[in-house]
Formats: sequence, C-alpha cells, structure tokens
Amino acid sequence: MSKIFKQVLSVLVKVAISVILLVVLFRMVGHENIFEVIRSANKPLLLLAFLVYSLGYVLCLFRWDMLLRAVDLRLPLSRVVISFSGGIFFNLFLPSTIGGDLMRSVDLSTHTKKPKEVIATILLDRLSGYIGLVLLALSSLVLGWKLLQEPSVLFSVAVITGLLIFILLVLFSKFFYSRINSLLGAPGAGKIHEMISSLHHEVHIFRQHKKVIVKNIILSIAVQTIAPLSFYISALALGLKISPVYFFVFLPVIGAITLLPLSIGGLGLRDATTIFFFAKAGVGKDLAFAMSLINFSFILALGAVGGLIYVLTIRHRRIQYNKPS
Repeated sequence: MSKIFKQVLSVLVKVAISVILLVVLFRMVGHENIFEVIRSANKPLLLLAFLVYSLGYVLCLFRWDMLLRAVDLRLPLSRVVISFSGGIFFNLFLPSTIGGDLMRSVDLSTHTKKPKEVIATILLDRLSGYIGLVLLALSSLVLGWKLLQEPSVLFSVAVITGLLIFILLVLFSKFFYSRINSLLGAPGAGKIHEMISSLHHEVHIFRQHKKVIVKNIILSIAVQTIAPLSFYISALALGLKISPVYFFVFLPVIGAITLLPLSIGGLGLRDATTIFFFAKAGVGKDLAFAMSLINFSFILALGAVGGLIYVLTIRHRRIQYNKPS
C-alpha cells in the first residue's frame, strides 16, 4: 500500500507542478493576450508546422522498427504502429516519456514473448534520440556562436552534453561500468545497481549491430531537426522573424529539460523554459508562450490519434494473443 501511495503522491506532485507553472505563466502573460496571438496566426503555416512535426513521429516509428529487426523481431509494420501509437498516447498522461516507453515495452513483450530484446530496442531508441539531440545542439551552437554568447545557454548545453557522456561511459565502458558497480555496492543502492546492470546488459545485445546503431543515430539527428523546424514555422505563422539558429540551439536544450520527471508530459516546464530561453533572442513572453502552447497542441493531437489507433485495435490484439502456438 505504501508503494502505491508513493506512486500516486508522485503523480499528484507532478500534476501540481504543471498546474502551478501554467497558472503563474498565464497570470504573467495574460490569457487574453495569448489567445489573441494564436487566433491571429497564419493558419496555412500552422498546418505546415503540424505536418512537419508529424513527420518526426513517422521517423521515430521507422527508427524503432529498424532496431526491432536488428534483434530478429521482424513484426508486421502495422503491429509496430499499434504499439508505438499506444506509447505516444500514454505519454500524454504519464510522467515524461517513461510511461509511454513502459507501455509499449509491456505491449510488445507480451506479443513477442521476448521482453529483454524489446526493452533493449526501446532503451537504444531513446539513447540514440538523446545523442541526436546533443549533436544538434552542439553543431548549432558552433554555427551560431556570434548570436548565442549567453552563459545560461552555454551552461545548459554543457550539462546535457556531460549527462550524455556519463550515460555512454556507464553503458559502454567496461572500466567505468565496473567503477560505478563498485560504488553502488553500498547498502541501499540495490535497485539502482540492478537497473544499471540490466541496462548495461540489454544495450550490449546490439554490440554486433554497429551499422544499425550508426544508421539509427543519423536518423535521430534528422528526427531532432524536426522540432526546431516546426517551431520556426510556427514562429513565422505568429509573425515572428528571428534567426532559425536560435531554434536549433534552444529546442534541444528545452527538450532535454522537459524530459526531467518534474511535471506531467513536460506541461508547464516546457512553456517556462521556452519563455526563458527565447527571451535571450528578444522574443516577447506572449509570443514565446504561444509557440509553446501550439507545440503542445501538436503533441495532444498526435497523442489523441495514437490513442484512437490503440483503442480500435484492442480486439485484434486479444485475438492475436489468444491464438494457440
């Protein structure tokens, strides 16, 4: 009971953080100003921004399918679409992206009876996405250095880069992994030690698939380019004209911060960080908040489509699951 209570309390705290952040932001900016900015936006450009953003989900789907095939989980694409759709739907309600990943891992593990392989593909899928995010932020920072000599931006990029290096060392360096293992041998670190050991083992399933990993990272860079591009088109729809370099540096940092399990689906946290970073480019709070809300509406719409696909295929999945071997 205490464990369930802690989980419920954790979710309630994250909901509260999201609500508090949104209330503060709406009071600071004014909800009437925000809605007026969005109403006056160029609708064809907003549609284009949504289509570009949707392309990112399609690329993510094929990226995961590539990893599944690498471990001999050659499923019909329709079955992968169903599981992937359920994941993006549950991401709307569960903290960060972990809830959606857990859902699709359970769904596909039940279907394939190969949980370790499925979990490994999801882990590497997320890791390659994070690698793409950091590479995009670093390259954009170098190209736009004259525009972005701002300590807070440099610090943020340094933090997400350092975190990536740490994760890669833990997962792929035997020396570093053994040192972390010895440090986690202390009492009370059992769950963390078990989790890192499991992740280390699962990732090494792909040690014979280096070409797949390289292709996956290249695809991830393309995926991470989608969000800044979509944001930039949304900004144009709102009449905002600033260098696209800002979007390609700020969005990876905002995306990394949003992954922190502090709010529900990054709601509130994404908006606050968008206002903070785009203020460095001279963007008003109302326009920055409007861009963030438009982005969230895209996430909500695609999540709803994913939920519809997942719900309409429940009967089909039950039939498949109950088929005799």
